[in-house]
Amino acid sequence: MVRRLTAPLPLLPLLALLGLGAAAPANLAVQPISRMDTPWWHQRFAEKQDEIAHGRYDLVWLGDSITQNWERRGPEDWRDFAPVWQHYYGDRHAINLGFKGDSTCHVLWRLAHGELEFRTAPRLFIVLIGANNFGHVHTDARQTYAGIVRIVDQIHARLPATQVLLLEVLPSIRSAWVSENTRTLNRMMLAEVRTGRPWLHLQDAGAALERDGAPDPGRFLDPRLVPPDPPLHPTTAAQQEIARLIEPTVAAILGDRPH
Repeated sequence: MVRRLTAPLPLLPLLALLGLGAAAPANLAVQPISRMDTPWWHQRFAEKQDEIAHGRYDLVWLGDSITQNWERRGPEDWRDFAPVWQHYYGDRHAINLGFKGDSTCHVLWRLAHGELEFRTAPRLFIVLIGANNFGHVHTDARQTYAGIVRIVDQIHARLPATQVLLLEVLPSIRSAWVSENTRTLNRMMLAEVRTGRPWLHLQDAGAALERDGAPDPGRFLDPRLVPPDPPLHPTTAAQQEIARLIEPTVAAILGDRPH
């Protein structure tokens, strides 16, 4: 006699019996995600699209708020970034494509919606992204690495003559989990990301924010805000040091004089 089951098996054990596993969650770091429902972001995206459509650019800074900060003009000297940008990039036909709060997923959306549609191919992209992946998006080092790889590969696929300078994710003082994932991500990039990508340059500029090998709170602007925030964004002096550290690579790729 066949015995009937009086209750259904739970879903997960049933899937296991059938040799099926639960679907793995999608990696948000590689999914293009729009922020067009955020008014200031929408406006900035439209303005940058207009700049791309009507300008000629040799150098592109691509990233999040650390990159967007290059446009800040004080009033305090510790967040007066525009003069430093002018010194290093003012005569280099440069454009700032930094958006506060962006993670790899938001950069991927921007690249798919016009941020690679230049009239002439830029000679260099400087890419600094990933810090926000460890915040509100909350993807770990391996997931974030996949998003960064997708970004640089999309730049190269659309602009094969353009060189890419990828900066390691900068140190911050947010949590033990963030610090460990930042270190892990940077080790992964150092070990893997340049393989098969002769057009890609990788550089660590984290020393601009460190003292004796550890993040120095005094080199971040966030603790000076009212109310203060956890240390994440470089002060003007620290960001100037980042520009100084990468300048030999930038000048060599652009073929101009060191600034």
